Amino acid sequence: MAVDDKAELTSQKDEPCGRAVHADPDARPTPEQEPLPKGISRKPQGDKSAAEWAWERLILYIRNFEAQLDQEHEIAIGVTDSGAGLLRIEGMGYFDPDIVTFYGIDPSGARSQLIQHVTQLNVALRAIAKPGSQPEPRRIGFRLAEELEDAGKDD
Repeated sequence: MAVDDKAELTSQKDEPCGRAVHADPDARPTPEQEPLPKGISRKPQGDKSAAEWAWERLILYIRNFEAQLDQEHEIAIGVTDSGAGLLRIEGMGYFDPDIVTFYGIDPSGARSQLIQHVTQLNVALRAIAKPGSQPEPRRIGFRLAEELEDAGKDD
């Protein structure tokens, strides 16, 4: 095997691997099918904590889900197995090596924060009606994705 071939194999191993198949051949591409933002691929996989990997991939899923919403809906998470119910996402973060956090508001309007260990991470993305007093839906996924793109500009 040539040196260049080894370098290419190494770089491929450093990139996350994902795949998705849909019944509808014209379905919108999913995060597994789209190129990674530079901010995700800037650091070798082995140099990232489980929390950072989970955070980056969640951003891609949230951005993709929001791109499919109309102007009357926003994204929320339905937290499984925690009893927390729905949470309108206003922010998301991680704390190395293993914590992912979601910041937002529950259906009653109470400020909420969900803190999860990556081994317990199990989130359902949901479309919910935006508040009637709010003229435009808030799109957290695109702000989060900008963070990834900005991180990749240093390369």
